[in-house]
Amino acid sequence: MDFIKKALVITTIASSKHPILQKFAKISLKQNIDFIIIGDKKSPSKFTLKGANYFSLQKQKSLKLKLSKILPTNHYSRKNLGYLIAMIKNPETIIETDDDNIPLKNFFSKKTTTKQNSYISKNAGWVNVYKFFTKKNIWPRGFALEKLQTPLTKQLKFSKVISPIQQGLADKNPDVDAIYRLTNKLPIMFNLSKNISLGKGSICPFNSQNTSWLRDAYPLMYLPSYCSFRMTDIWRSFIAQRVAWTCGWSILFHNSTVVQERNEHNLMRDFEEEISGYNNNLKIMNNLMKLRLKSGIKNIKNNMILCYKELILMNLIDKKELKLLNAWFLDLKQVLKK
Repeated sequence: MDFIKKALVITTIASSKHPILQKFAKISLKQNIDFIIIGDKKSPSKFTLKGANYFSLQKQKSLKLKLSKILPTNHYSRKNLGYLIAMIKNPETIIETDDDNIPLKNFFSKKTTTKQNSYISKNAGWVNVYKFFTKKNIWPRGFALEKLQTPLTKQLKFSKVISPIQQGLADKNPDVDAIYRLTNKLPIMFNLSKNISLGKGSICPFNSQNTSWLRDAYPLMYLPSYCSFRMTDIWRSFIAQRVAWTCGWSILFHNSTVVQERNEHNLMRDFEEEISGYNNNLKIMNNLMKLRLKSGIKNIKNNMILCYKELILMNLIDKKELKLLNAWFLDLKQVLKK
């Protein structure tokens, strides 16, 4: 089996002529990156792009993965299959983005889990990371609205941190919620800054738009299916952060490595899809922080299950999610041993 250092995962309904997909494919071919594109019901049945491995819905269902047989269609969580496919070749890093993000030169820069220099914040509660990169009034999608007026923490220490989950920002059209888009003007170009890491007790949502995952954190990539499309990556990020703390990890945020040319959206539909988050994001983190989770990488699986059970108890995710989560762990065991 050929082993690679990096994999790239995107889900799309666009054709192979899409310019951003073509750009990623060209770079991936040149740099020996395993570029995986996951289709869905609305995706084209025929898709050929040199430098990319396309998985149609039919091809996904033929995979020897338990999740491929039961994962709902017409949902962003189909991306889970892309993660599992990428893991088969045991890459050091899996990078995920979307088909409306144009990569900058540093997009594929090397990421490492070894200790690296970063400003770190611990036990600061909700931290609006965007504020470290701009003086403009802006907040990330998923940020608790009740905490928008919280002063930016000054309790930062420049230190070496372990961060196997790394979120890059997006220039021009960053990831913000529908409330922001309906009431504020874009574009925004972020300023350059040193890395910002959030350790135990410091919270900020991160997305699936420009995120790098290193091997130890692969189990945390799981996207829930039985929730809003606009919340699947946000609620994943809350669970990932909570479990990361049990491993002694921080979540690292770094300068923009993409420029987003956002696909067309119905903002009022986005608003409706985000209401469950507006009403519950603060409660979710409060409840997750109260859970008694065990420390260490070996306990990631059980800790994740406890976190998802909590969201089910909150009536935010359907109990059917546990069947998918169980399939995810069974598939992980299969692909990670190869």
